[in-house]
Amino acid sequence: MAYDEELTNRFREQLGFMDGVSEKNMMGGVCFLYEGHMIGGASRNKNTGERTFMFRVGKDNEQEACDRYSAAPLSFTGRKMGGLVEIEDEACNDDQLKGLVSLAMSFVTQLPPKPKKEKSSKTKK
Repeated sequence: MAYDEELTNRFREQLGFMDGVSEKNMMGGVCFLYEGHMIGGASRNKNTGERTFMFRVGKDNEQEACDRYSAAPLSFTGRKMGGLVEIEDEACNDDQLKGLVSLAMSFVTQLPPKPKKEKSSKTKK
């Protein structure tokens, strides 16, 4: 996977300036997090050029994401990842993107905040 600036900006614009949202380079693309929990991301396949969005909607919302927004269950290395869906950029208009971001946010905002990682203080011997 590879970073795609245009795709990442589309996702970022749908999130707006929400408290608790951060970005992290993951899996060759950019993932967006809320209080440390992944909302979703955007990436481009290095080999095929296919551009996709991925969303963490939760298992209970997965079918709605597929039926209502034409997303598909995410299959990573041939294994279905429960609660995660994807949609190709070309098939995702602004209304679908807004709906999928909203569905993902409704799931991740219900999760407890992840504890902040303490910086380890390694001492030399």
